[in-house]
Amino acid sequence: MLEKNKPSLLLTLGAAGLLVVGGATAYWLLLQQNRLLGNMPVGVNFIPQDALIAISVSTESAQWQQLQEFGTKQTQAELNKSLTQLRDRFLTANGYNYQQDIQPWIGKEVTIAFLSPQSDTSTPNSTPNPPATTAARQQSMVMVLPIENQAAAKQLLAKPKPLKQGKWIDRNYQGIQIKETQGLPAQNYSAAVLDQRFLLVTDNPQATERAIDTYKGGASLAQTAGYTQALEKIAAPQRFAQLYVNVPAAARVAAVNPARSFSPKGLAQLQDNQGLAATINLEPEGIRFKSISWLKPNSERVHVVENKAGKMQSRLPSETLMMVSGGNLQRLWQDYSRGAQSNPLAPIRPEELRGGIKSLTGLDLEQDLLSWMDGEFSLAVIPAAPKTGTPENFALSLVLMVQADDRAKAEKSFQQLDQVMNRQYQFQIQKTQVGSQPVVNWIAPFGTLTATHGWLDGNVAFLALGAPVAERIIPNPTSTLASTEQFQKTVPSELSPNNGQFFLNVEPTVKALPLPQFFSGQQLLFDATRSIGVTSAVSDNRSIRYDIFFSLKKAGK
Repeated sequence: MLEKNKPSLLLTLGAAGLLVVGGATAYWLLLQQNRLLGNMPVGVNFIPQDALIAISVSTESAQWQQLQEFGTKQTQAELNKSLTQLRDRFLTANGYNYQQDIQPWIGKEVTIAFLSPQSDTSTPNSTPNPPATTAARQQSMVMVLPIENQAAAKQLLAKPKPLKQGKWIDRNYQGIQIKETQGLPAQNYSAAVLDQRFLLVTDNPQATERAIDTYKGGASLAQTAGYTQALEKIAAPQRFAQLYVNVPAAARVAAVNPARSFSPKGLAQLQDNQGLAATINLEPEGIRFKSISWLKPNSERVHVVENKAGKMQSRLPSETLMMVSGGNLQRLWQDYSRGAQSNPLAPIRPEELRGGIKSLTGLDLEQDLLSWMDGEFSLAVIPAAPKTGTPENFALSLVLMVQADDRAKAEKSFQQLDQVMNRQYQFQIQKTQVGSQPVVNWIAPFGTLTATHGWLDGNVAFLALGAPVAERIIPNPTSTLASTEQFQKTVPSELSPNNGQFFLNVEPTVKALPLPQFFSGQQLLFDATRSIGVTSAVSDNRSIRYDIFFSLKKAGK
């Protein structure tokens, strides 16, 4: 009797085991899915894959109050002005008040996406309403607002506010009810409820239809290659915002701008990129960005996984105003020049720099200089030492430090530079010592020390232009940049090992060194910022991480 029951018992135990394992697996998969979805912006499955930009922003009033405490009175006024313009455009103009009409039902985060102009073509089943053909080709916006209080949202949507101009109309697309404005002087809007949990708002009826098509199974932003994995790497609790830039789509739009000339080769190189994303968090002393860029899975271009930076900060004195460091200057230049040759936005034209160095020194940038600069490097701005009764001719020194793999080749380059400065520019070449370390000074014809070069620790070459700083870096600084509280609090340290860092002590640098205008409102940003820190690291052969921190002033509430 027992023998006959054995197979039945084994089957029962086996079935029970399969149920346990299957249940555990399903539970694990559910946890993984929830974890990944938690990292992605709300409503990402409704945003078409070819969207140019998508940004999700917190709706929590405490975070916005914290943001508004940063900066100066002027930057606070500018922020409030921008928020007021958005409010007036999307709410006040249509009769709505955020606190009364939206806040009672909205979720913790909203997502706004901008679609490329090519995306806004009518679908075969679309109902023409009323934008002209030119309007359909314009860049349009899609906004996804989560509904947490369905009763409050339903009440609002059932009776939309009466319009001062134009009228509301109802239409149906793919089984989805849409409310749209008609006859507004500036912009018509569309709104629809999806999945009973999201309110979709757009400024273009065709954009509404594209979002609904995406919701019904079209290619969404969430399906973009590498998107989910990238956002997982930069996930952060209680984020204030999250940003995504579709690099190839943005490049195509920029390429049609007549003011910018992209070569076919340059555009093709940008197409190797897939995306750029950042998670933004507000902290007591400033704003932190955890960013990542990644390549397409089929791109021929790949990154060299090499993170060897981190020592140069300890070779610089604590008073250093600005520093950029990296793991391999030769490779950095190769990567930059490859893209800059065909990028009209590149700040330095490679051919111009090569030509300038050739005409000034007779040296070939790649063959005579960069060929031995294949180790860690830093470029720093150091202020002159406090006055000791002797007038200083320079307020700052620009200091380059490079770890050389071939010291003999580096020595030859320095000898060639010495000869050029002596014969062509009549500089006196003075060999001397700092402590027990030999150095070479360039003395200008009028008797001013203009530059010093030498070696640190055997294989680290340095060249200092401007104010004399050799005594402060040889053999080691008394107090280093890396040891300062400002550097440690500003420059992110999570990425370790890393491939480079950037540090800027804003106020004294801007006063001592007029910086070029990189973007509109630059001075306004500098006025509100104490310091900026960046750390980068190559994650793998297709992605690079960047952590950025802005230490900000506070003007109060």
